[in-house]
Amino acid sequence: MDWKSRRISTILEAALLEDKAANDITTALTIDPALRATATIVAKEPCVVAGIGCISAFLALFAKMSDRPVGRFEVVSHPEIFDGVHVRKGQAVAVIRANAASILSTERVILNLMQRMSGIATLTSEFVAAVRAAKSKTKILDTRKTIPGLRALDKYAVCCGGGINHRLDLQDGILIKNNHISLGGGIPAVLERALAGRKPGQIVQVEVRTPAELSQAIAGNADSILLDNMTPKEVAGAVKLIRAALPKAAIEASGNMNLKTVADYARTGVDFISVGALTHSANAVDLSMRITADLL
Repeated sequence: MDWKSRRISTILEAALLEDKAANDITTALTIDPALRATATIVAKEPCVVAGIGCISAFLALFAKMSDRPVGRFEVVSHPEIFDGVHVRKGQAVAVIRANAASILSTERVILNLMQRMSGIATLTSEFVAAVRAAKSKTKILDTRKTIPGLRALDKYAVCCGGGINHRLDLQDGILIKNNHISLGGGIPAVLERALAGRKPGQIVQVEVRTPAELSQAIAGNADSILLDNMTPKEVAGAVKLIRAALPKAAIEASGNMNLKTVADYARTGVDFISVGALTHSANAVDLSMRITADLL
């Protein structure tokens, strides 16, 4: 198992432990342990689905954690439905065939996670569509503004919606932000230190908020420049200056991006637009699980 799989497995196990799924007292007292059932996850609104793969993982982890007999299970979906696909209201997303008790005990955690992930994927797809409608090649990026403990799944959901991941964590890239600048002695000083101390292949990105900071980032030969909280007009002007002085530098815009303004920023010619709202403000998608007992 690679580190990404281990990280996701840890997230899912924590969700089951939090809900005390293996100690579901209601199900234990009311449901025949031998009963098998079929559960259908249904989209109650149009969305981009994400998290289908978590269903089997949840059930497999539950089988290891429970002292009740779980037996075999399978999760199936239509060949045309998979993570990243748009589904319509009322459409079946996946079907679970398993021990009835195991379905009941994992129902909430499965739906909670899929609703959040599908909400992130859906919102991301809307930002991607807005940029595409502007006839721009700008890419939509996420940020580290994720729910603590859920980052791996939040960022996976962004990819399902057509976005691209920024840094996964603080060791995943060098991004000099405003607090680094103010505490480290200004852009010239911190940028020089970062460029001198980086490892081979590492990109140094610096955040700028004013024309003066932009000039310093350009003069310091930053590999990537993040234009933060500027108007589209200001961003367009900055893009021209950067392209002329540092033609290979990547350019990113950020700061209070929304679906009404993102197209204007995309038209400025930036390479990337980072949107914190993808993971900190996405509404959960409404999904339901319909469970029926299997006939003997």
